[in-house]
Amino acid sequence: MSQRTARRGGAAWALVITSVAGFMAALDNLVVTTALPSIREDLGGALHDLEWTVSAYTLTFAVLLMFGAALGDRFGRRRLFIAGLAVFTGASAAAAMAPGIDSLIAARAVQGAGAAVMMPLTLTLLTAAVPAAKRGMAYGIWGAVNGLAVASGPLVGGTLTEHISWQWIFWLNVPLGLALLPLARLRLAESHGTGSPLDIPGTLLASGGLFGIVYGLVRGPVDGWTGSLVLTGLFAGTALLAGFVLYSTRARNPMLPMRLFRSRAFSGINAASLLMFLGMFGSIFLLSQYMQGVLGYSPTEAGLRMLPWTGMPMLVAPIAGILADRIGGRPVVAAGLFLQALGLGYMSVVATADASYTAQLPALIVSGIGMALYFAPAAHLVMSSVRPQEQGIASGANNALREVGGALGIAVMASIFAAQGGYESGQAFVDGMRPALVTGSAVVGLAGIAALLIPTRRHTERQAAAAEPAPVLETASR
Repeated sequence: MSQRTARRGGAAWALVITSVAGFMAALDNLVVTTALPSIREDLGGALHDLEWTVSAYTLTFAVLLMFGAALGDRFGRRRLFIAGLAVFTGASAAAAMAPGIDSLIAARAVQGAGAAVMMPLTLTLLTAAVPAAKRGMAYGIWGAVNGLAVASGPLVGGTLTEHISWQWIFWLNVPLGLALLPLARLRLAESHGTGSPLDIPGTLLASGGLFGIVYGLVRGPVDGWTGSLVLTGLFAGTALLAGFVLYSTRARNPMLPMRLFRSRAFSGINAASLLMFLGMFGSIFLLSQYMQGVLGYSPTEAGLRMLPWTGMPMLVAPIAGILADRIGGRPVVAAGLFLQALGLGYMSVVATADASYTAQLPALIVSGIGMALYFAPAAHLVMSSVRPQEQGIASGANNALREVGGALGIAVMASIFAAQGGYESGQAFVDGMRPALVTGSAVVGLAGIAALLIPTRRHTERQAAAAEPAPVLETASR
């Protein structure tokens, strides 16, 4: 049974520590993209090497998320959170001081491993610290900060590279990490999961399967979808994940119990999360290039003009969290996903080689509100769909699906873009981007439909109450 062994700090400290840690991990997904030309100028390396500075982080992050959550449940969530944060911080410093492209890629891989241990535990630690009645608002702020990190990665990377140097996209993490380490030790309460032994076969099957699939997805647009390594990764990864599912249905203490997916709430929010990140990551990937390569904005100017989208979660997500506390997360998440789909669809219509910012602004605002409404209650829905002792692995599974969705989104959008357009001219870029954005809009719309399959809050509460064991009456002779 999950129990807190100490309560060292309040909800406010837990919210600050977990939000900043989550921001660091999420930011480093896309922060390198706009710095690649400067990195190549300083460190050399072929295009293939530069792409691995992005892919190395994505791979280790996605592959080890569920394993990191399982380690926290077994050995202590605060303890493993601190360990992951220390690894991430040290690897960030190593990346900033990398003397060559190979050492940078290695540091990025270690950075992703630290983030994979740290990231899923942010939610379980936050849940343990915040009273149930206030979790909606806390999740809203946590989600807003993480959403801002995902969306603003190219802006932060471009601005630091343009005005200081590319090394500062990594140095930025070091003072933040060093400040969080003692705070986490002093202010976070320790908690554990079920205490079951580590599932080694399940860990190997899941990690190998995720590695194969994510490797194939991130390399497919670069190496070609018919490349031997890409096809091997996709087919072998799929086979290993199928084996993981079969194994987990029979294992005594599986890393990810398949019975969790019998819950409409758990299945619905995970399907919505995967589809949301598929549509959003791919769209951000193209729109950030459109702003700079077609409309001629500098990285800083492009980031500022995207603020109505990327900055909106900071304003709307806490409000959305309060709404989710009052009316339930299902309608808020669904509304957000449909608004995000509407915004992407509108952008595909108004985007031209010389589009004015005024024409794009409504799409950016609608997309920003939609993203904020999704991020706020989604975390709450994930955590409330399972028992408290299973929240660590639920968080790890949801984060892993998000990462796979993001990698798949970039791969799909890049393939559609390449088939319909290219970089030859502004018009060629728009010709490729438009059908990609339409696809992203449709995928996020499907995410909204998946969210509607989540049971209402009253149904979920009745289900949870029915699942609670009957109280055991004890008598004691005096």
